[in-house]
Amino acid sequence: MNRFSSKTVLVTGGSSGIGLAAAKAFAAEGARVVITGRDAAALEQAAAAVGSTALALVNDAGDIAAARALAETLAAAEVRLDAVFVNAGAAKFAAYPDVDEALWDQIFNTNIKGPYFQLQALLPLLNPGASVVINGSINARIGMPNTSVYAASKAAVISLAKTLSAELLPRGVRVNVLSPGPVSTPIYTKLGLDAAALDATAAQIQSQIPLGRFGTPEEIAATVLHLSSPESAYIVGTEIVADGGMSQL
Repeated sequence: MNRFSSKTVLVTGGSSGIGLAAAKAFAAEGARVVITGRDAAALEQAAAAVGSTALALVNDAGDIAAARALAETLAAAEVRLDAVFVNAGAAKFAAYPDVDEALWDQIFNTNIKGPYFQLQALLPLLNPGASVVINGSINARIGMPNTSVYAASKAAVISLAKTLSAELLPRGVRVNVLSPGPVSTPIYTKLGLDAAALDATAAQIQSQIPLGRFGTPEEIAATVLHLSSPESAYIVGTEIVADGGMSQL
């Protein structure tokens, strides 16, 4: 298929994991892809993997000034967007008694405050008919221990997607949210757990997935592309859950 020929797509957090898989999938279907991330070296490698037309821009998803600067950079380059995948996020788990304000601020700034103002800054660049997909999480639904801050931030993301879907529809912009379950990505190495605790956590999570395995970034990317394409034109303000059946138990 070539659903995104002559289209321009922005993927935040596009240097690894789900973001990189989505960026590569968009490019494979003809899109010009803009990816963002905080690590310049990782972005350079990701851009090479996406393809020669990829545009990689260093950007901190949790910084409002950076969000506005990104929009200004794209506007100066006369970029108009047909799809945006708001994927950049942070995940750190901690028991409720151990949560401090710094952890709260880091997670909420990256997962909801940054995306909120990023989309606001990008509004003038969205073409009529543009699709916005925001990366949520089933943690907003399942009450997993030690995820109180992360889960709350993703619940806010889901609410934001539903609200913006109504507010932006008169502009011809659709907004939906995709909530993945456990997916094999580098984010699991950033949870602040040692190797033994990480292995134990992964095994415990996998035991709760009816399919018996973690998802792959490519599987999630396929749903991102569906929600971003004209074939999903009648899907508005919806949360798609892709979790191997985990939240159905």
